[in-house]
Amino acid sequence: MSIFDPLPADLHDKKIVCSYVNATSKIQIARITDVPLWYFERVVFPGQNLIFEAISSAHVEIHTGMMASSILSDTIPCVQLQVEEASCALPDWVPIKHIDDDSLHDPSELLNLPEPEVVS
Repeated sequence: MSIFDPLPADLHDKKIVCSYVNATSKIQIARITDVPLWYFERVVFPGQNLIFEAISSAHVEIHTGMMASSILSDTIPCVQLQVEEASCALPDWVPIKHIDDDSLHDPSELLNLPEPEVVS
């Protein structure tokens, strides 16, 4: 997610995690310009999955690269790109530790990840 340009803390809209996949053979630019006091822009290579945080009312503009220029090829409401569960955006090999109330009382519990399964 966007660590370099976090969303402003005083936003009233709900923050959501979004996923966009460039399913074309061309380089694209994903840009969000309709969030006050915040600007988001990323290059998305062909086949790349971009995971980012936005607010539910934002829209992502998709600009597709052409010879020495780009064209606005789509505008998508971020809520349509929302990832329901953060874990579904992770590859299967990433270990996931579910947090319960007991873990929150003793943070050292969070470091005890299960052993990875060995696939034969």
